[in-house]
Amino acid sequence: MKNDVISPEFDENGRAMRRIRSFVRRQGRLTKGQQHALDTLWPVMGVEYQSQPVEIASLFGREAHTVLEIGFGMGTSLVTMAQQHPEQNFIGIEVHSPGVGACLATAQEEGVDNLRVMCHDAVEVLETMIPDGSLDMVQLFFPDPWHKARHNKRRIVQTPFVELVRRKLKLGGVFHMATDWEPYAEHMLEVMTRVETYGNLSAEGNYVPRPESRPVTKFEMRGQRLGHGVWDLMFERKQ
Repeated sequence: MKNDVISPEFDENGRAMRRIRSFVRRQGRLTKGQQHALDTLWPVMGVEYQSQPVEIASLFGREAHTVLEIGFGMGTSLVTMAQQHPEQNFIGIEVHSPGVGACLATAQEEGVDNLRVMCHDAVEVLETMIPDGSLDMVQLFFPDPWHKARHNKRRIVQTPFVELVRRKLKLGGVFHMATDWEPYAEHMLEVMTRVETYGNLSAEGNYVPRPESRPVTKFEMRGQRLGHGVWDLMFERKQ
């Protein structure tokens, strides 16, 4: 597995350009199990970044309903979804290698073979590798809310990003977001509502109840016990 999750860009003088990122890459230490999973399972389920479109059907050896998840953490809920829906294809993107290793290990333990994972900046992957109109759903669960006002510009849910996601979705495809930070939920709703080519699947025009397709994580269950809220947003590509 290549270790460069960000492709460098250079100005006309050959100097590296700094770009605003929605993530900070933490160099966490890999456990022996995570390293073993990367060594043995990455060649089977891992997908290296490339600067050209990939044929999604070729990754799985079939045409099927395809779900892409951005930032899957340790991969527990992503593996659960793939296990519960073997008729669907799942692609997960995560920049932290311990999470990628953990996801691969769990997928093997659960006998999941309809999952492919990447370790790269999701925005670059969407821009260069994912063909337009090829995804049935894009999932973004509990992204970093960047609480401080001066960091709000680093939130991944911004108009250019949601327009990029829309292009990758099929007509009728869905962008599903979830957050446990209410100000970020309000920000998401405001951004999504401004993009007229999406339609809100909430009957009230705001948030939807958690769909059965999104498993409840241990983190979320703990938050529920403490009285914390979670907000789900689902928007459909209309045109």
